[in-house]
Amino acid sequence: MSTAELPASHAELMDGVYRWQRHIYDLTRKYYLLGRDRLIDGLDVPQGGAVLELGCGTGRNIVLAARRYPDARFFGLDISAEMLETANAAIAREGFSGKVKLARGDATDFDAKALFGVEHFDRVFVSYSLSMIPGWEKTVTAALAVLAPGGSLHVVDFGQQEGLPHWFRTMLRGWLRKFHVEPRASLRDVLESESERADATFRFRTLYRDYAWLGVIKIAI
Repeated sequence: MSTAELPASHAELMDGVYRWQRHIYDLTRKYYLLGRDRLIDGLDVPQGGAVLELGCGTGRNIVLAARRYPDARFFGLDISAEMLETANAAIAREGFSGKVKLARGDATDFDAKALFGVEHFDRVFVSYSLSMIPGWEKTVTAALAVLAPGGSLHVVDFGQQEGLPHWFRTMLRGWLRKFHVEPRASLRDVLESESERADATFRFRTLYRDYAWLGVIKIAI
């Protein structure tokens, strides 16, 4: 999907939300986007492997993953031009411009070959983005479609906070709505269903009293 074909309403919404927020995003989100580093540690990228992040935002996760797996190649996709500007700057500061390639696109419908020159990836990960993407289920399907044999999809996002006090859940949901974020109650069911459809294995765990959910779908070799 070309930049001209991006869903204008959502792209413009994300640019509007993060035009200024992107400058303080990483400073503030570290307090409540929990489980991201656990996801990165669990990628277990093979030597020379290709890794794609859908909804790469400020580039924070790709930078950490590139440090963690120095022999891998990294690719990032985001619908917000504003976020990509920040991500490219962060990647350049780290000296990773030669090993990380970013592109603007819709995570629910993208052509990896056209955007990156790569058709399949050893790892795909999505960190706290499905809760922001309209039609997010299509992102799961699209991610699995670009996995190489033996590859895996890693997802971390908000859970349902059922193990936390009701007042906390109410406060969190109200705060998230300000940024057009909606925890996906059916996330586990969708991941499990998609793994069955792909004849893949599925692992799922709740984190921090159901604050966050972490799921991994691994494709057979």
